Amino acid sequence: MNVLVVGGGGREHALVWKIRQSPLVKRVVCAPGNPGIAEIADVEPIAAEDLPGQLELARRFSADLVVVGPEAPLCDGLTDLLVSAGFRVFGPSKTAAEIEGDKAFARDLCRKERIASPQYWVFDDLRQAESFFEGREEGPLVVKASGLAAGKGVTVAANKKEALAAVRECLVDGRFGDSGARVVLEEKLEGPEVSSIALTDGKTLIPLEPARDHKPVFDGDEGPNTGGMGAISPPRSVPPKILEQIEQSVLLPSIHGMNSASRSFTGFLYAGLMLTAQGPKVLEFNCRMGDPETQPLMMRLKSDLVPLLLGAADGDLASCDAPEWDPRPAVCVVACAPGYPGSYPKGLHIDGIDELETGPDLQVFHAGTGRRGGDLVTAGGRVLSVCALGTDLEDARARAYGALEGIRFEGKHFRTDIGYLG
Repeated sequence: MNVLVVGGGGREHALVWKIRQSPLVKRVVCAPGNPGIAEIADVEPIAAEDLPGQLELARRFSADLVVVGPEAPLCDGLTDLLVSAGFRVFGPSKTAAEIEGDKAFARDLCRKERIASPQYWVFDDLRQAESFFEGREEGPLVVKASGLAAGKGVTVAANKKEALAAVRECLVDGRFGDSGARVVLEEKLEGPEVSSIALTDGKTLIPLEPARDHKPVFDGDEGPNTGGMGAISPPRSVPPKILEQIEQSVLLPSIHGMNSASRSFTGFLYAGLMLTAQGPKVLEFNCRMGDPETQPLMMRLKSDLVPLLLGAADGDLASCDAPEWDPRPAVCVVACAPGYPGSYPKGLHIDGIDELETGPDLQVFHAGTGRRGGDLVTAGGRVLSVCALGTDLEDARARAYGALEGIRFEGKHFRTDIGYLG
């Protein structure tokens, strides 16, 4: 069968890497792809957000399955467009993707379905927000642009002054454009985070192994949020009873709530959770796999991914076997361009990747890379990620960081504590 993967980041590189291992697959095309993906699949220079272009490619390629990786084309309705043209698609519809594309909707869903989550307030008017702050005691708050902001629309404010400044950036300065036309204020939760991702066809749910993302740019979870600086799977301290609680009290009610709202969800449902003293609480929902969580999860997945994708796309996930996982942990470390998540240069020469001995236990997944002539260069903020399996978390960390040391580009920045915090 022919599989089209939409996207061009580290998540899509990991998905293509896993999909092409399936004996069911004859050919994989990725659009727009990246230089790393081009080494293992065909790539087409069609932007993920170019919906007509992706439809034309699916027709030209005679795609038997389309897997949509990023959130933007999902929220724009790519799945609906492809399904209406007769294609089998893994990924939620436009209305279902609003679980990520509209944080206010997601919070309302949690309230309706009694899914544990932080107390929240929604504003689209600065004066109303200012009145809210005037009557509130001093303390930390989380400010979120309600729409998509590439993982950068969240500010953890230590006090009212910082929170109001973040609100102004959204509502007045237009930092995130239409995505910041509404803001969601939330109480700040405390505890370790966990990423819980499940495959679903809207009826059946198959949870994947847990993972933990590290979003702040600096060690010790300091600095502004990013799209993700690294991930581990499984986290050190997430016992089976917590995973069962997440499935029963978060994932299943979410699917039920989406069905009740006539927004049946098919694809990867991602719940970012805080393990508080009162139990797991939802920080966010995503309508797709996380990046960089996808990388360690695909490294640990021993089963063929393609039958699961087909089962979900066909509404027949109940007939699929539960996936088998490598018990060894995986650590993924992201290397960024200098200045990220702020402004950063492009076109920095990258070398050292070809000198690494990659294989089933060690992979380099490209994200923001490009070609200039025959040279590999940086082309984005998060440039690449190194992912390794190990006998234990410390061994996996040592292998990932050891490989990353051999990759060179000017100003390379990465966190040194991925996996250390567990």
